[in-house]
Amino acid sequence: MKRSASAGMQVRGVQINMSPLIDCVFLLLIFFIVTTVFVEETGVDVQKPRAASAQDMDKRSLQIALTEDGGIVYGGRRINLNSVRGIVAQQLKEENVPVIIIADARSRTGPLVDVIDECKLAGARQVSIAARRE
Repeated sequence: MKRSASAGMQVRGVQINMSPLIDCVFLLLIFFIVTTVFVEETGVDVQKPRAASAQDMDKRSLQIALTEDGGIVYGGRRINLNSVRGIVAQQLKEENVPVIIIADARSRTGPLVDVIDECKLAGARQVSIAARRE
């Protein structure tokens, strides 16, 4: 004798547990926040020169600022020329990124050439100078 499914079985209320789904969403959110690339600013206001061939800066780059008075700034703090090579070499060990020098339009070329030279001696393959688009 066959019984129909509705006659012999009682169906209880089905509940869906949302806690694991919410946990997964929060874990994904944390993962994406942590892996997002943040552009590290130099921490000093520099008036960049204008250039018609200027391009957007690479998000993954090492940025060093050169102020009008010839001061060198990295990560919001003033450093001396002797520190540039060590900083660039240390950053290039972690990841091979381009070096962008953000030089003030009124800065002298002598200190700029010195900073470029130190970056090259530290192993930087690509050293660029930042400029604004005309």
